[in-house]
Amino acid sequence: MSQSNPPVTVEAVADRPAAAGLRLTGRLLAAGVVAGPLYVLVSVAQMVARDGFDPTRHAWSLLANGTAGWIQVTNLIVTGLLVIAAAVGLRRSLDPGPAGTWAPRLLGIYGLGLVGGGMFRADPAQGFPAGTPEQGTGTSWHGLLHFGLGGVGFVALVAACFVLARRFTADDQRGWAVFSRLTGVLFLAGFVAVAGGGGSSWATLSFTVAIVLAWAWLSLISVYHHGRSRRLH
Repeated sequence: MSQSNPPVTVEAVADRPAAAGLRLTGRLLAAGVVAGPLYVLVSVAQMVARDGFDPTRHAWSLLANGTAGWIQVTNLIVTGLLVIAAAVGLRRSLDPGPAGTWAPRLLGIYGLGLVGGGMFRADPAQGFPAGTPEQGTGTSWHGLLHFGLGGVGFVALVAACFVLARRFTADDQRGWAVFSRLTGVLFLAGFVAVAGGGGSSWATLSFTVAIVLAWAWLSLISVYHHGRSRRLH
């Protein structure tokens, strides 16, 4: 005997676009989950493999120089695009209200800053790559653009932390609000330290810790909003 397919109801047809939209939002937020681990793991692998790189003295952006510099260039561009995708996902998952517009925009600006940082390399400095004078090689136009775009992106990231903290507070998610504010404060402190530290080890390490914390924050809020989006729909 042949079996007939169950009837397709109006409700099932109406739910299809919503389900497709939910899947798309989930994929976009998943980009935010993987962006940080990808960036950190690729950077650390290069630190181990490349001669002369000292993580206590050299900023990770210097890895974009030398014959293997294309790896870090690609790393910056790919993770920047992943952050932009996460920003779009965040915009789709947030209801109108506090942070609904500006948090995604600010994260998108941070992603663009990463892409720009990959397109315009930092200048060799502090003896890296091997053969570079300790005092560097001067400041080039692409070095200026690298730091300028990176600075704008970092400020946008800090602002996004505080804007999302406001939303978490409105949603009575006090733990997430504290985490977001703490991330913003510590990242800003690390950025100020490395900008004014004159290449000292404490400033470089402070900024490294701040970078890892910020990536962890982005991954965790992406997981949170992915779950929140599924619960609401």
